[in-house]
Amino acid sequence: MPSSETVIASTASGKIRGLKRDGSYYFGAIPYARAARFEKPRPAGPFSDVFDATALGTVFPQPPSRLERIMGPPLPEPEQSEDSFTVTVTTPSLTGHRPVMVWLHGGGYSSGGGSLPWYDCGALSAEGDVVVVSVNYRVGVLGYLLLDGVSEGNLGVHDQIAALEWVRENIEAFGGDPDSVTVFGQSAGAHSIVNLLSSNNSRTLFHRAILQSTPRPDLNFTQAAAIENGETFARLLDGDPRTAPLSRILDAFRSTAIEFSRRSPNVVQPPFAPISELDPVIRTFETAPDVIVGYTRDEGSAFVRDVAGVPDPERVAEKALTQNMFAEPAMELADAFTAAGASVYTYRFDWAPTDDVFGATHCIELPFVLGTDQSWKSSPMLGSSDWQNIDALGRRIRRHWTSFAHTGSPDSSETWEKYTSAQPIGITFF
Repeated sequence: MPSSETVIASTASGKIRGLKRDGSYYFGAIPYARAARFEKPRPAGPFSDVFDATALGTVFPQPPSRLERIMGPPLPEPEQSEDSFTVTVTTPSLTGHRPVMVWLHGGGYSSGGGSLPWYDCGALSAEGDVVVVSVNYRVGVLGYLLLDGVSEGNLGVHDQIAALEWVRENIEAFGGDPDSVTVFGQSAGAHSIVNLLSSNNSRTLFHRAILQSTPRPDLNFTQAAAIENGETFARLLDGDPRTAPLSRILDAFRSTAIEFSRRSPNVVQPPFAPISELDPVIRTFETAPDVIVGYTRDEGSAFVRDVAGVPDPERVAEKALTQNMFAEPAMELADAFTAAGASVYTYRFDWAPTDDVFGATHCIELPFVLGTDQSWKSSPMLGSSDWQNIDALGRRIRRHWTSFAHTGSPDSSETWEKYTSAQPIGITFF
């Protein structure tokens, strides 16, 4: 961190030490829950002394991201730990009552973490006068295994709910308003928000939502399919998942992914993901918050272009994947939210670097919302683009996101009409 000046927040859980930075205060790796392997989360409990939250947190155990070839590796590479039930809080001030934005990261339910430098919230918080909370939740087999006698499934969803409950109980100490919470997420994080709307346990914990590149709802598994994947994992592990060394857990997870990919036609679908009709994902939503929902122009390139970024001549496969997995679901969600009485704003992100390797690919909008020039340095999807140009468009998008958190509407200095079937894309970013 660039500053050594510290600050203390007095929360319901106890005193927490953070760092003062340019325009904001940073609190990293704050525990929101505890849980043993394959157990539901429980509240972390109070601190007996001042808790030091001045460092980056760990992330849950995971293999390398399959999208590392487009995003690059996270810099610096984080440590991994099964005790990564933490949130990171960034706020302009410890006093006041400002809107809260809670970030749920993507990663195909298999990788990622809210504490990664990619998701630095300093600019979003300072520019938009919002408190931003980024969440770590269990991923992969540790978060979504369904196996009789071992794991009841959907633990990652329970983690997200536990984090939102922590926000409700503690965020006032960081200058936030627990009655004005906007949940925003990308890819699996956006998909998670749709699942949270299907949970009686979480619907009252947030009030608005921003959905970036939400995959099809059928990324969720049926219970029968989840049991099949769990039994495959158990066979490949050949041991007790509750006590096996973590290295063997991850090896069996990777082997399960390979075996699953051979029988699944969906290149986006991971082997472990949330499970429908299983607590807490137990119903379809009938009411909905106001929402921003959108996707990128070339989502599919991340999954089907080769490592050099060379598309097939007509880009048939990636266009079909973009349309079927992201564009159509975005419009279907817009229709569903509108039918439920919500105000809906839609967008498409078309920006791509001049040395266009992957186009406006999946994840391309992330550096325009979160992170810094250092955290996104040398990211392949950004090509040789100058950070000042990225930040200029980023400031525009961040104004829309934070205005929505404040008022329920995007920034009024730019025309962005509500969604209608006659005008399905409300605004295009390029």
